[in-house]
Amino acid sequence: MAAVRAHDAIPRAPGRRESEGAVALASRMPRLVLEARRVSSMLAHGLHGRRRAGPGESFWQFRPFVNGEAAARIDWRRSARDDRLYVREREWEAAHNIWIWIDRSASMGFASDLAQAAKVERALVLGLALADAFVDGGERVGLLGLTRATASRKIVEAMAQALVADAAGLTQDLPRRAAPARFDEVILISDFLTPLERVASAVQEIAGRGSRGHLVAVADPIEETFPFSGQAVLHDLESGLSLDVGDAGAWGDAYRTRIQAHRAGLSEIARGVGWTLTLHRTDRPASEAALRLATLVAAARGTG
Repeated sequence: MAAVRAHDAIPRAPGRRESEGAVALASRMPRLVLEARRVSSMLAHGLHGRRRAGPGESFWQFRPFVNGEAAARIDWRRSARDDRLYVREREWEAAHNIWIWIDRSASMGFASDLAQAAKVERALVLGLALADAFVDGGERVGLLGLTRATASRKIVEAMAQALVADAAGLTQDLPRRAAPARFDEVILISDFLTPLERVASAVQEIAGRGSRGHLVAVADPIEETFPFSGQAVLHDLESGLSLDVGDAGAWGDAYRTRIQAHRAGLSEIARGVGWTLTLHRTDRPASEAALRLATLVAAARGTG
């Protein structure tokens, strides 16, 4: 897939501006952290974490009784088999983590004049804001394949530092191999302008371990509508290849058909493993997508 710009008289190296923007992410991170905290504060009243009172619905495991707990929590039948006391722990009480992965590859650096922010900036704000809100709700959050899950109140700063230090992540358009546990929640944030078979393979590998998940497809508005006419030049920001389009208006019909088919394919991939798909355009507020994701995660974990 490719980003598009109007043809101009001065050529430039395809993808150079976008790649330089990704490498310079460290200089933008303080501003993105502040924006993430602002979005997180808007979610605070709508989130409920694992600290919610009430009995769980699904059995998870037995664990040893801890002094100070109510005796009513003891499972006497299981305890009778051993010389120790055991508690029957429910699923919502178990140590489930939330893992977030944020695409920072070259294509994510694209921003048109119609967007409020570059795709990578919006993806980072979403990921950091959700992490902050989830930790505030009592969850443990980590960067998939990069950090451990933690409930630290400084989760936003910790994640931001890890992302800035992870230079290898600037060339990866899909998650590294990781091993989330059963019942963990996984959120993948990307433009997903990647061949569907590669997306399907990555998602199925994660889902095959029993993790639940959510795809967040971040799109620039012109990537959805292709509002061009006349001559245009298309650039693939990942490979640096370019394509001269003589009649952008006529070519746009075929483009829109392909992007719709790609979105339908993403939806099918998510549906096939019981995940959700959220499409977020960068001409819309970040809070819209953040609230939807927070609601979906809360519903999946039975805490909504």
